[in-house]
Amino acid sequence: MQAALRLARHRAPTRAVRCLATTANPSHVAPAASSTSKVAPIPLSNVEAQWAKLSSEEKLSVQEQLEEIQKKDWTTLSIDEKKAAYYVAFGPHGPRTPTSQPGDAVKVLFWTAALVAAGGALYATTRALAPPAPKTLTKEWEEASNERAREMKINPITGVSSEGYTGKGFVQSK
Repeated sequence: MQAALRLARHRAPTRAVRCLATTANPSHVAPAASSTSKVAPIPLSNVEAQWAKLSSEEKLSVQEQLEEIQKKDWTTLSIDEKKAAYYVAFGPHGPRTPTSQPGDAVKVLFWTAALVAAGGALYATTRALAPPAPKTLTKEWEEASNERAREMKINPITGVSSEGYTGKGFVQSK
């Protein structure tokens, strides 16, 4: 039973993948792995422009080149080598790829304006096709309601029927 569990847990060894070009030669990566597939050295002068077109083996080769170069004194590195090392470590590729492309802001602005305009048109159409307001919302009806409240002596202590009342009563329209 225990042998079956050991066999079930046994996994095939996986090859470790490095994520940063600035790491030192880690112990979990076999040095023979880099010698099995020889890729021609890629010039570091314009890595930014070439990076998207490189295959994964070529990218790995560039990272290894940069690791070897970075082991030297940093004052002896050329500007191109420093730029390449920075781009490979922190450039806009992989998880740092921008989520929006140039021109997306214009599209967002256009579609936002279009949707606001469509909402305004829907509101105007609804208001135009709506039936007229009920007659009980007119100012004349509300004033008549005030007169009726005085006649019926509604709320004689603080309301419309009280002595010296100066409020608007039931009048709410402008």
